[in-house]
Amino acid sequence: MTQLSVTTRTLPSGAAVEVSGELDHHTSSQVRDILPALPLGPGQQLLIDLGGLTFCDSTGITILIAARNHALAARATIALIAVPDRVRRIFGIVGLDGVFPAYPTVRDAEKAWRPPSAG
Repeated sequence: MTQLSVTTRTLPSGAAVEVSGELDHHTSSQVRDILPALPLGPGQQLLIDLGGLTFCDSTGITILIAARNHALAARATIALIAVPDRVRRIFGIVGLDGVFPAYPTVRDAEKAWRPPSAG
């Protein structure tokens, strides 16, 4: 039986999701189901922290793409945090390495985020 832990929090820049454990066809619904409820608006960013990820199959990759689509639909951006080397390699093989900005920490991603201009 695969295990996945998903926690969310709201940051000044937008929503953050921390995924720990195995993201696969057995557990992917846990992430997919929280996406619509994330507080995310135009100009914000969705951060997905993969630092605790121990396994990710093609269904997990599909969920990350769904998260990107959710962010884009909200006119927000997405960034991945602490992407494990094995996931980074898969992204390179399938051409997703240029689709997801990646940062070592949430703090680094927040520093790179540019809030929308007022007016």
